[in-house]
Order: sequence, then C-alpha cells, then structure tokens
Amino acid sequence: MKRYLILSVVFALACVGLLQNSAIAVSDVPYHFGFKKSKNGQLPSIDQEGFKEFLQKNGAIFLGDTTKKELYLTFDNGYENGYTKQILETLKKKKVPAIFFVTGQYIKDQPELLKQMVAEGHLIGNHSWNHPDVTQISNEQMKEELDQVKQRVTEVTGQKEMRFLRTPRGIFSERTLAYSRELGYTNVFWSIAYKDWDIKDQKGANYAYEKVMNQLHPGAVILLHSVSKDNAKALGRIIDDARQKGYEFKRLDQLIQKNY
Repeated sequence: MKRYLILSVVFALACVGLLQNSAIAVSDVPYHFGFKKSKNGQLPSIDQEGFKEFLQKNGAIFLGDTTKKELYLTFDNGYENGYTKQILETLKKKKVPAIFFVTGQYIKDQPELLKQMVAEGHLIGNHSWNHPDVTQISNEQMKEELDQVKQRVTEVTGQKEMRFLRTPRGIFSERTLAYSRELGYTNVFWSIAYKDWDIKDQKGANYAYEKVMNQLHPGAVILLHSVSKDNAKALGRIIDDARQKGYEFKRLDQLIQKNY
C-alpha cells in the first residue's frame, strides 16, 4: 500500500511537470498581429482575433478610446531611406506628435534625426537592436536587444525613459509580451496599417492617402513606415483631412487605455 502511494505521488508530480512544460510551450507559440481592416469608420476585427486575450492580459496597446475621435501616429524606422526629414517637417508644421520605433542600425546611422525627434517633442520607442523575430530568441537575448536600443538612444538624445516597444514584424508570443512587460515596456501594435514598407512597390501619394483615410476610426493607432516616399508625400493631406473630419492627433503617452 505504501509503495502504491509513493508511485501515485510520483505519477501525479510527473503529470504536473508535463502540464507545466506544455503550458510553457503553448505560451511561446508565435502570433503575427493582423486583422480585417476597418471600413466606413467601423472598428477593425481585432476583437475577433484569438490573440486578443494575451494582449489584454499583458497591457498591450492597439487601440485608444474608441468613443473619442483621437488618433495616435506611429512610425517604424528600421533604416533611413531619405524621407524622415520630410516627415518631421510636416509634423512640425502641422503641430502633430508621433512616436518613432527605431532599430540599432537607425541609431548608429541617424543620430541627428534622433536628436531632432526628441527636440521637437516626439517619442522614440524600441524596435530592437537587430530586428529579430523575438519569439525565436531567449529572454536574455531579448533583454540585450532592448537594453542596447534604450541605452544608445539615451546617450544620443538624452531621452531617459523608453516605455514603448514594437516587436519586429508584429510577431509576438505570450512569453515575449509578459517578459517585455516585466522589463517595463508596453507593447504597441496598431489598428490602421497597409503595405507601405516595400520601397520597390510604392504606388503614389494618393494611394497612401486612400489606404489610411479609408481605415480611419476613433481611437486608431496608425502604423506607417518612414521608408515610404508615398507616406512622406501624403502625410500633410492625411493630417489636414483627418482634422477636417473632427479627429485630434495625440502622443502615445497620452493614451488612456481602454478596458477591453
């Protein structure tokens, strides 16, 4: 009888171990952030996506207050293609704040543009040092990727805080969300985007304008890539016409998170 009890306990502990290992494996399943786009001012389909609960649990941002006509403008700056200066000039002229998510390559190549971003009241966010798929690297490697960006941005610009993270290509897992939150980051995704990152497939300023304006909705977090000449040309018109529709542009740190 005693032997039977011991074997039962061992078996139970083994089962617990298997469950724990299974949970760990599931928690690192990669997700690609994506959804059906907004049309006619309606919200996109993020509520219907299976990964929404993980975003909510870990305090990630992809929408602001959907009862208010507020917009949050975000740019991904993996490398410089000659258009960020024009984007900054437009933002300054229109008095619109933004956040620029930068990589190590951008920091090394464009210190003056980084200084200009901060001097003109914009935020700089973390886009990782080497632009890896964060679900394929360890927590230690992820911390190193993020720490390098934060440290170098502080050295170049004096910006001491770096609270916002956009993982490369919008790939994430429960593990990466939870661990980056432990490090003090809020993961930032988006509710408006289009294929603007391919510099060999630019379709003109009108195309960029229509792609953004057709998706406008209250509380939108807009993702644009600064390498796009179409975005640079269309930005002023997007800002003017969004304001004409009653929208107000706010900086990401002004976002009051919605209770999803």
